[in-house]
Amino acid sequence: MHSLTSLEAIATTAAPAAIGPYSQGVRVGDLLFVSGQLPLDPGTGEFVTGGIEAKTHQVIKNISAIVEAAGGDLSRVVKTTVFLKDMNNFVAMNEVYEKYFGATPPARSAVQVAALPKDADIEIEAIAHL
Repeated sequence: MHSLTSLEAIATTAAPAAIGPYSQGVRVGDLLFVSGQLPLDPGTGEFVTGGIEAKTHQVIKNISAIVEAAGGDLSRVVKTTVFLKDMNNFVAMNEVYEKYFGATPPARSAVQVAALPKDADIEIEAIAHL
């Protein structure tokens, strides 16, 4: 008989609170699944000001806070998915992204989408191996 590994919801006030019926992150065994993060300031719940660069920084800071709450750091991220409202922002997003994931970057997909929650310009989800 197989036993299921238990699921653990990961939550931190260092990242924006979930804006729906989902967890900021879910840990199962040594894997952490981080829900898509928007460029929201966790203190105010509002979007950070500035262009796609500032927004990308905030999104990755939010991901980092959730990974850290689970006991890891960004070097443990193995896969991300980047959702952009405008693919013309890809190069600028990539320049910021590379600063966080430069040495051994995770596997990644990047897609343009018609719309994101709260009309955001960017959302990134991540999987980390802890």
